[in-house]
Amino acid sequence: MSRMFSFRILLALFLIVPLFEIYLLIKVGGLIGAIPTVFMVVFTAVLGALLLRQQGFSTLARVQAALARGEIPAIEMLEGAMLLFGGALLLTPGFFTDAIGFVCLIPPLRRRIILWALRRGIIASVGPGGGPDRRDRPHGPRTIEGEYWRDKDRNGRD
Repeated sequence: MSRMFSFRILLALFLIVPLFEIYLLIKVGGLIGAIPTVFMVVFTAVLGALLLRQQGFSTLARVQAALARGEIPAIEMLEGAMLLFGGALLLTPGFFTDAIGFVCLIPPLRRRIILWALRRGIIASVGPGGGPDRRDRPHGPRTIEGEYWRDKDRNGRD
């Protein structure tokens, strides 16, 4: 995906999501009143923070268990990032962002979303060499770090 295309998508999201949130808040406020709407927004933020704390500790425990087994906790780390994203959405006032934030807090859904993103290449998987594990990597020359010396230098001769 090109950088310009990504920028356009982000710009559209930053414009569309707040407008949609304002629309939803006005509609819900018109149906149930302003005070209950504000209460619901605050309640979802508090509930989300409590659930986020519980899910964060659970994910941290799984990271520590994987490290204790000598495994790389890759999925758990991605879950932690998704929890951070979900927490930010839950603290943002609005019903749409709260719904997405709560989806990030549900462990089976969170794991499915991560695995889907890995399969689609939205999140790059990391191979044994530390870089992206891509089969379509160019097969051109590679730089390999190392040291060398000439036999003459090693034996003390010119």
